Amino acid sequence: MLSLIRLFTVAALALGLTSGAAQADLQDILDAGVVRIGVPLDVPVYGFVDENQEPAGLDIDIANLVAEQLGVELEMQQITGANRIPFLVTNKVDIVISVMGATPARAKSIMFSSPYSGLFIGLFGPAEHAVSDPKDLGDLKIGVPRGTTQDLAISELHPDGNIVRFEDDATTVAAYLSGQVDVFGTANIVAVDLAKQNPDTEFATVYKIRTSPAHMGVRHGESDLLRWLDTFIFFSKMNGSLDALHQKWMGEPLADLPSL
Repeated sequence: MLSLIRLFTVAALALGLTSGAAQADLQDILDAGVVRIGVPLDVPVYGFVDENQEPAGLDIDIANLVAEQLGVELEMQQITGANRIPFLVTNKVDIVISVMGATPARAKSIMFSSPYSGLFIGLFGPAEHAVSDPKDLGDLKIGVPRGTTQDLAISELHPDGNIVRFEDDATTVAAYLSGQVDVFGTANIVAVDLAKQNPDTEFATVYKIRTSPAHMGVRHGESDLLRWLDTFIFFSKMNGSLDALHQKWMGEPLADLPSL
């Protein structure tokens, strides 16, 4: 790890609940000497626990790089698709780096950086279920992590669908592997990794929902921090460090992504 990582304890979280939603803009973080970043540990290859029981993945490496470039200590907090925005707006973390897609609805609650990674979200499962319109899935059980981009998207595209919501990506995948759902929603790079780990299970693209680059998130009003993150992403693209991390974790170069 490029800097000391301290996962929050329950006691620390309780303290965060009583601290209010105070601003933690760029200068506050620099003065404190600590940046609190929420990351996933249930979404390989973006975030997972490795064989040494340590956090690993693209989002973990980027969180370390953010702290290094800020010149502060890193405190990482595990978050899920369902709680990453609540953790941010209630001041439990300063930044979210967690495979998060930007949508107008989410932008009412938080601000998004320019994208740092390219991927698409979709439904995956047996190739026989492949459709051109999600409504053609009929009554097939569709598993999604609650509150994620894929949950919001498929709920809009197929409002009468048999959608089964789980608390995080790990339990959604477990439900698919155990036959509790017929197809499930995730990012394409996650499905590729799952296919490698489960060669006897089909992870075909059943329906491509849309291209959904990953963005970092900060609270409304923290414009200096957001501008710094945009500059960090630009600089990391220009010096090749973001491309190197994509090559490391995805085996392919960083896609050409538009700025916000």
